[in-house]
Amino acid sequence: MQSTRARILEAAHQLLRTAGLARTTTKEIARAAGCSEAALYKHFSGKEEIFVRVFQERLPRLGPLLAELTERPGEGDLEENLTEIARRAARFYESSVPIAASLYAEPALLKRHREGVRKAGGGPRTPVDALARYLRAERDAGRVRPDADPDAAASLLLGACSQRVFLLDPDGDPGEPLEEFARRMARAVLHGVG
Repeated sequence: MQSTRARILEAAHQLLRTAGLARTTTKEIARAAGCSEAALYKHFSGKEEIFVRVFQERLPRLGPLLAELTERPGEGDLEENLTEIARRAARFYESSVPIAASLYAEPALLKRHREGVRKAGGGPRTPVDALARYLRAERDAGRVRPDADPDAAASLLLGACSQRVFLLDPDGDPGEPLEEFARRMARAVLHGVG
């Protein structure tokens, strides 16, 4: 059985995805989590902290994969590695952008989120910088052209993954399956740096 804290975060995550920030009230979160509103405040200081924790704890993570690949350059097929990065990045952005968009409607929440991310050692450039480090490591291993621009390649790959969210139709259908998209993006980057 999930802890109360975990149930609250899961309920908030689902509500944020389906109802949006404005309609995700503490009352609705408590109802969906099967607890009292008072229970929310035993675990969190308020709605803003719940929101920040959802973003930090419930969304797909890209960092561990990038860290792992950077530690072992020259291993695995480079196209497969880039395809997996694109796949995970697209899933991350698909999950996070609809929720993150709410941040910009609430300046206090945006400030708190940025502070929390900064304290955790992250930020919006973190995935781009991590992918660029991986591509530099692969360049040092001889699998990426010496004159390739890892920063530009990282920005292009992750930017494409982020942009894919905005191409989804209202039912969430991207038109192109994720696997095909990820492979196409990996090949495009690979042809640019390989």
